[in-house]
Amino acid sequence: MTSVPKKSKVRRSLLQRYAAAPHIAWAILFIIAPLIFVAYYAFTDTVDGSVVFSIENLKTFFTPTYLKIFSRSVGLALISTVICLLLGYPIAYFISRTKPKTQRLLILLIMLPMWMNFIIRTYSISELIKDTGIINSFLGKIGIPQMHIYGKEGAVVLGMVYDYLPYMILPIYSVMAKLDYRLVEAAGDLGCNSFKVMTKVIFPLSRSGVISGITMVFVPSISTFYISQKLGGPSTLLIGDVIEQSYNASNYHLAAALSFVLMVILLIGLAVVNKYTDDDSGGMLI
Repeated sequence: MTSVPKKSKVRRSLLQRYAAAPHIAWAILFIIAPLIFVAYYAFTDTVDGSVVFSIENLKTFFTPTYLKIFSRSVGLALISTVICLLLGYPIAYFISRTKPKTQRLLILLIMLPMWMNFIIRTYSISELIKDTGIINSFLGKIGIPQMHIYGKEGAVVLGMVYDYLPYMILPIYSVMAKLDYRLVEAAGDLGCNSFKVMTKVIFPLSRSGVISGITMVFVPSISTFYISQKLGGPSTLLIGDVIEQSYNASNYHLAAALSFVLMVILLIGLAVVNKYTDDDSGGMLI
């Protein structure tokens, strides 16, 4: 075996450092620095024009009013995530079993709405489901009772599912597309019916994709604010709305404190999920 010259190793090491420099600078400017600012404002407050250390804004998160809003946010996010999973898993499985050309076409169709602006997508949903919207107008013309979900929690869940469903489908599909379906055939040869093949073979092998999809849907759902503002009403106030309102009112310390506590809770949840998730099947865990 020929050894690599020392100068070549040094040159390669320098090249790797230079290549990583833009990524490090990006992470410092747009990840680390914002987190430092959030933490700074979360642990400080303005008293008589002076900035002092304070945890009063952090305590606000744990008052009954804010805990009720947070629990509502968690509940709607969980419902949306479950619906996305129930819809996304069979869709991802179906796509993975089609021909490669068909797979590319179907994935393109799923990604197509994501190329549109998030605000435009949500606004379109609101125009569809309003009491005077397209759907209710059509139902009224054919003599079917109209659905009145606009301004309610159901409309917020609908908006979350519509906006975040692709984030459930894509990671599950990416795992299923790599599955060795000879294992499925072997399970069938050994006497497993379709249900057992799905629960004992396919689902365990695609579990990392499921966890990734759940993470990618739940996290933005619990922190969203535009969907609830556009599709919901006063009874659908979410924690993201409170943070946005605090920021607009120039109460940066409260907004940062609420964001900081929410971020810590989510990070703890993700850490627990990652710890107890086996990533052998090649999923993209966050």
